[in-house]
Amino acid sequence: MSFNFRHALKLTSHLIYGMSKITTQQVAAICTAAAQVLQEGRYADQAIERQIKAHPHWSFEEQGFVAEQIYAIVRSYRLLCALLGKTPSSSLEWEDLLGVWLILQDHPLGKQFKFLNPAQIRTAYHNIVEQRAIRESIPDWLDELGAQELGDQWEPILKALNESPRLVLRVNLLKTDLPALQQQLQQFNILGIPLAEDAFLIQQRGKLYSTPAFQNGWFEVQDYSSQQVAPFLQVEPGMRVIDACAGNGGKALHLAALMQNKGQIIALDTDAKKLEQLRLRARRAGVNIIETRVIESTKTIKRLAQSADRLLLDVPCSGLGVLRRNPDARWRLNSEQLNSMKLLQQQLLETYTKMCRPGGKLVYATCSILPSENHLQIEKFLDSGRTSFRVEASKTILPQDEGFDGFFMSRLIPA
Repeated sequence: MSFNFRHALKLTSHLIYGMSKITTQQVAAICTAAAQVLQEGRYADQAIERQIKAHPHWSFEEQGFVAEQIYAIVRSYRLLCALLGKTPSSSLEWEDLLGVWLILQDHPLGKQFKFLNPAQIRTAYHNIVEQRAIRESIPDWLDELGAQELGDQWEPILKALNESPRLVLRVNLLKTDLPALQQQLQQFNILGIPLAEDAFLIQQRGKLYSTPAFQNGWFEVQDYSSQQVAPFLQVEPGMRVIDACAGNGGKALHLAALMQNKGQIIALDTDAKKLEQLRLRARRAGVNIIETRVIESTKTIKRLAQSADRLLLDVPCSGLGVLRRNPDARWRLNSEQLNSMKLLQQQLLETYTKMCRPGGKLVYATCSILPSENHLQIEKFLDSGRTSFRVEASKTILPQDEGFDGFFMSRLIPA
């Protein structure tokens, strides 16, 4: 969907954001990408990347502003529609949504949208602020489910999930350490603070992927909560580890670093393209103990029966714990899909756990905050009578606790 220029002439030719000039071209890009995500079903990160690549003359600050506003519109879509007296299914003028968002934030750019009345917008917000599903901009079915499963925790969880995500790096200790990485990034005016020996919170952003540190494999972008999963598996150098739902391999690479690049990691996934990305990342990171295998049938799993010292099941899930960084997921997910995911989680628990050897350990993990995907799935698995595992430890990370993603992990051992 292209930008509708109905209001374009009413916008000044350059809108000031900090020290950057924001043109009507950038307003057009914001509105076009938001429409692509919310009407055409494109993924937000892909729609943003497309706009950034189409305008290489933009400064880093301009790129960041455009991306931020696209995410904001996607995140607050239902709320913004309500403030305009519309529903998400209505015919919309996308620049109206952008203007309403900026006015709500008391952003100086909001004054440029002279076709909108700030007083009316604030009055409309006051009238709907008690309607949680609209205020937090989520579907009714999801609000009802969250309240049912999480009770009083649901309100602070929702509030936290509507904040902008923080950017965390995992330092690749196979190649460097945190002080060295910090020093090199400072040369590019990228600043941050340590969270742990190998975790670095970025506070002043820059073009990370253009730095020698990235090109030389000194770090990976990985949320701090996600970084808790690999250590929870309690790996040691020389072990045979299976990452059964490896995807692009963020946790497999972390496991390799914890194992000092000694032993064997078998990374499994049904998506060959994701495993190819893992191989590329592993080469950059200097990791040579990861073997990738595409799951083509149940035979792939059977061949690995009772062979893993450690088994990671980072299973497909709703992703509700990472809505901060994937705000479009709330509009993509529905109750039928969620139920299908829960069935798949049970199937993976019943079949994939057979790869763990006697005396080994496995971790079941999700980036969901729903008990029905987390500890209740473990309880159902253990109560089925078809397994001989017991829980050694479990950990739940809620997004409001420390300001990072929501995660769940449970470590099981053969009984």
